[in-house]
Amino acid sequence: MQITLDPRFITFGFSRSSGPGGQNVNKVNTRVTVFFDLAQCTDLSDAQKTRIRNKLATRCSQAGVVRVASQKHRTQLENRQAALARFQELIEEALTRPKTRVKTRVSKSVKQKRLDLKKQRGRLKRERTRSEWD
Repeated sequence: MQITLDPRFITFGFSRSSGPGGQNVNKVNTRVTVFFDLAQCTDLSDAQKTRIRNKLATRCSQAGVVRVASQKHRTQLENRQAALARFQELIEEALTRPKTRVKTRVSKSVKQKRLDLKKQRGRLKRERTRSEWD
């Protein structure tokens, strides 16, 4: 399910990463955080917004802002692309409806087999306890 969102509701934040990079990590803001204002977005219906808010509850703030961060790579550009890709993946995953479960029944033969095994086990236990000592 491909969905397009207005870039006005997506903002980026940059901070220092804790990943690989040596001295580069201490100097350059390579971690990228994508902020998506779910509450203000007009591209999604209320039902879709609710679904995203429920599925991404740990990434969503009280104000309705979804946050996705990436710090895997050494460069800001690569992290930006990775964060956007992950964000898109999460949104699409949240909006896909789960398949409805098809109810199945246990067949008669399986029920009968289970009962037979229970009876056999019970018979075995009964035979163990009936030993009389004279």
